[in-house]
Amino acid sequence: MPWFERIVTRSGVRLSCRDWGGCGPPVVLLHGLAGHAGEWDTLARALSPRFRVVAVDQRGHGASERFPREVSRAAYVADVIAVIDQLDLHLPVLAGQSLGGHTAMLTAAARPHLVRALVLVEAGPGGPNPNVQAEIGGWLDAWPTPFPSREAAAAFLGGGLVGEGWAAGLEEHDGWWPRFDRDLMVASLAEIAQRSFWDEWGRITCPVLTVLGQSGIISPQESETMLRRLPGATTATVPGAGHDVHLERPDVLRHLIQEFLDENAAPRGSATP
Repeated sequence: MPWFERIVTRSGVRLSCRDWGGCGPPVVLLHGLAGHAGEWDTLARALSPRFRVVAVDQRGHGASERFPREVSRAAYVADVIAVIDQLDLHLPVLAGQSLGGHTAMLTAAARPHLVRALVLVEAGPGGPNPNVQAEIGGWLDAWPTPFPSREAAAAFLGGGLVGEGWAAGLEEHDGWWPRFDRDLMVASLAEIAQRSFWDEWGRITCPVLTVLGQSGIISPQESETMLRRLPGATTATVPGAGHDVHLERPDVLRHLIQEFLDENAAPRGSATP
């Protein structure tokens, strides 16, 4: 089943969503910083026969509003709530990677009765991290844009499935360029640089699955604290994967999420394919 574009508008900000259709329980997919909704295509395609899957280009990313005036954590959360409301997604499962997982977490904390379940891929309460903006800014500054081709971009951005996933988010005009503004990406991390979000983590009431890469950015100490403070949460670590678990090991992630959905959001009378 191919996806089609749905547009959600909140406070003048245009949000582009890949709607994979389906009449089952809804699943909303949120990409990470500097990413795009297409990163979820493999997972969305696998889930769409049994679930209503919507992948969102978040503000400042992809086909959504390139230069929104606000990039606070609250603005990202309000966008997700608008997507849920305007697309009539009743009690969705929110799944996000990295900054998208952080947004999903904050949404579940702010509106506990709005979310059925939560999947965090390489994401957590973390912080404060005063170096994160300089680190990400330096990483983006190192991109040799424009890339001469998507193949060159994929090679630079990690090669293999990871590089292809990142390169798929570029646009072509006199070379291949990111579909985001560098300064806006750095600004999106301002609050994460300043504080942690453990209070929000403690307000989550829905079932939670956390998926970590073996060599990802979530430390064992943070993961252990997450489970201790929210005993109902479960976690899984993907061997041989780093921060981009969804691109590096999409098969393993698909299995973990399908198993979690079968336990917490499966349509009545359905069976695991």
